[in-house]
Amino acid sequence: MAYTGKLRDPLLDQLFQAILQLQDSEECYQFFEDVCTVAELKIMAQRLEVARMLQGNYTYGEIAARTGASTATISRVKRALHYGADGYKIVLERLGLSEAGDKKGIDS
Repeated sequence: MAYTGKLRDPLLDQLFQAILQLQDSEECYQFFEDVCTVAELKIMAQRLEVARMLQGNYTYGEIAARTGASTATISRVKRALHYGADGYKIVLERLGLSEAGDKKGIDS
């Protein structure tokens, strides 16, 4: 299924094609260190962990304590999980981190 959302843009296409050329975690570290600030990377990693924990039925309190995310960030991620483009769901499933109610993953 082709993405038809509001982000479609030639520069983003180029960025995503570049990301798809990366072959392993080491290359991802190298590329993203050049492209993003440390804060930007930590925010993205935090949001992915929030999504994982939401799918694992953690409470907002547990998520905030574990990740340091604000309730606004947790709500934003929850909204994306329920009404977004399913990006979190795709990635979590492929990483094997999507089992709702399981409370497993990085902290296991």
